[in-house]
Amino acid sequence: MSTDTQDDLIFRALASPIRRRLLDALRDEPQTTGELCARHPDLNRCTVMQHLGVLEEAELILVRRQGRLRWNYLNAIPIKRIHDRWIGAYAAQAVGILETLKNDLELIEKKVDA
Repeated sequence: MSTDTQDDLIFRALASPIRRRLLDALRDEPQTTGELCARHPDLNRCTVMQHLGVLEEAELILVRRQGRLRWNYLNAIPIKRIHDRWIGAYAAQAVGILETLKNDLELIEKKVDA
């Protein structure tokens, strides 16, 4: 699968507030599908499973079956890849702008003090 296609899956998965809530729930520890359903009483089990399927397809969660239990684990690597590609460059540019601003303000302060 191409990087652009995988990125499309990730952005599609992250577009849903329900899926973001599910990822937030998995941030601290893996949970079973039953535990995730219990945390979201406003959703039926089928809906939760559909959302988990989208997250799994985007590789944002990893699933391990243990007997009758389905354990869901957060996989933060795709999110980091998105960050590095899309946000990291902008953040570096913003830091450069802030550094220039700091230097300019220090020069103005020196001139005022002189």
